[in-house]
Amino acid sequence: MLNRRFLTVPILLLVLALTGGAQWTNKKKEKPRDPTIRSLQGLVTLPDETPAVGAVVKLKNLKTLQVRSYITQKDGKYQFQNLSTNIDYEVTGDFKEFSSPTRTLSVFDSRFEAIINLKLEPGKAKKDESSSN
Repeated sequence: MLNRRFLTVPILLLVLALTGGAQWTNKKKEKPRDPTIRSLQGLVTLPDETPAVGAVVKLKNLKTLQVRSYITQKDGKYQFQNLSTNIDYEVTGDFKEFSSPTRTLSVFDSRFEAIINLKLEPGKAKKDESSSN
């Protein structure tokens, strides 16, 4: 009986080691990130630094001139996904009589998750409209 006990412990340890090893090899492998795709996100704030709820953020593809828009929620945040790293984009925000300066997400910006915060300024939207007439 003493021999059997000494054999049982090593066999039990061997079985545990083999099944534990199987768990490590069954882990999901993460897909590598596509180096040609990036995202853009940010916060739109009013002049008093509070989040701009319901602001319209416009993203313009400078190659195709296509414009995408996003309406901010209660936190004032916006996001755009699946943007090409080979294209420049312009982003701007508007809310009532407020507008932000136009900012550019350049092909030279190597971040895969770019952050551009937009600060709204009073009266800018009306100035832009009157200068184009």
